[in-house]
Amino acid sequence: MFTEKDLELLKIKGVEPEQIEAQLARFKTGFPWLRVESVATVGRGIARLTPKDENHYIKTWNHYRQSGGSIEKLVPASGAASRMFKNLFAFADSQRREPETDFEKTFFEGLHSFAFFPLLNKACVRLYQLNASELLQAGRHVDVVKALLGDAGLNYGTLPKALLKFHRAAAGSVHTPVEEHLEEAAQYAADAHRVARLHFTVSPEHRRAFERLLAEKVRHLEQVWGVTYQITLSEQLPSTDTIAVTADNEPFRDTDGRLVFRPAGHGALIENLNDREAAVVFIKNIDNVVPQAQRGVTTRYKKVLAGVLVESQYRMARMLNELDNATPTRKRLTEMLAWVEHALCTHSAATADMDDEALAAYLRTKLNRPLRVCGMVRNQGEPGGGPYLAYNADGSCSPQILEAAQIDADNPEAVALMASGTHFNPVDLVCYIRDYKGEKFNLKQFVDPDTGLISEKSVAGVPIRALELPGLWNGSMSDWCTIFVEVPIETFNPVKTVNDLLRPEHAG
Repeated sequence: MFTEKDLELLKIKGVEPEQIEAQLARFKTGFPWLRVESVATVGRGIARLTPKDENHYIKTWNHYRQSGGSIEKLVPASGAASRMFKNLFAFADSQRREPETDFEKTFFEGLHSFAFFPLLNKACVRLYQLNASELLQAGRHVDVVKALLGDAGLNYGTLPKALLKFHRAAAGSVHTPVEEHLEEAAQYAADAHRVARLHFTVSPEHRRAFERLLAEKVRHLEQVWGVTYQITLSEQLPSTDTIAVTADNEPFRDTDGRLVFRPAGHGALIENLNDREAAVVFIKNIDNVVPQAQRGVTTRYKKVLAGVLVESQYRMARMLNELDNATPTRKRLTEMLAWVEHALCTHSAATADMDDEALAAYLRTKLNRPLRVCGMVRNQGEPGGGPYLAYNADGSCSPQILEAAQIDADNPEAVALMASGTHFNPVDLVCYIRDYKGEKFNLKQFVDPDTGLISEKSVAGVPIRALELPGLWNGSMSDWCTIFVEVPIETFNPVKTVNDLLRPEHAG
């Protein structure tokens, strides 16, 4: 099947031929639909905390920080901003002189309010010898868009979101999402020595731009926040790319006859997460940030979620140590099982018939896993994976974050079940990735390979099929212990389109 040139390419990418053969087989078999027991709701899979509970968990988290616990914040930051400007690309291609759609009108009416406006204005003058306002008065709206998106202007059409000017900050400065994440980390993720560790996953072509921005901004922010930053960058490994196929599921080749590979989605980042050394790792999307003046709710609930995490991990470690020493009494085993069913919302009908030794083994299996606590917000029509209680391979049921593509669209019951969801996941996670003995988990052992996706794409107008690995917070964490906690909608402030930056929550 593979030529010598194919094998050379695979060697360069660090991929074994057997991996590609398995991917090709997956294109033909597809992925099984997930079996769902129910949506997760408050009281059934999602915890709702009282203000007293929240204050307790904040104290728990602060104690962990001050007692020398290791902490890091991981931010997937390689995504291009092109989707943010989809409507503006369409406007520029239309050759219309005046804005017509509501989106276009909102953009141009709010143009002066964007944090990037001063830079855009300078670009307009440099390119056209007229400022942005003068171009608009002359009906040259397309030229303003070109100055924003084109490589001769600000090049916002191809830069990653991380490097765009999002917010106005103090003393007339403006902040990128990178700077907002740095400030956030200082507020809730600095350790006892006021060291704030952050890790950004970046694309190779933009790595130097990240490094320049960090070199320019870090020292000043360290002085403002009284912290020392330790910042690392990584790229998605070439070995995680997946092969593209034709509509007939045959390997797709370019015009030179070379195999074509595609990035396998954010699920590939489980490799990057697996390399992290800290016990506690916060994960949050690059575009879900607000200016300092709007950040109070965000930082409070990050501490709440982290407090739930470390207290739950402590309880799990204590139970695992008990199970290591001797088989506990039936009463104690029953207490442990009750905690697993209540706190981790994991249950199995099979436990009713287990003797003491089998129940101890079951508990050890369910407790000795990485742990994640996920914030869940009320569903108000925003996109995002939903919280469910889903069946596992061993017949047990546990909390999972699922996407619509993982549910059988031809099954009316499954579709109705998904539509009845009350909450969604805004990618707001805190993870504990060391075991009860303090050793690193191999996170790749907890991925469910049956939860990937097959998507339809095109290359130079030719339809192809692409394989996405199990999503980072979906199937890649399928076999983790999971706790869902309700958090306010104010913690979710994504920038999916450029006009989202005009919302009040993004005002400085």
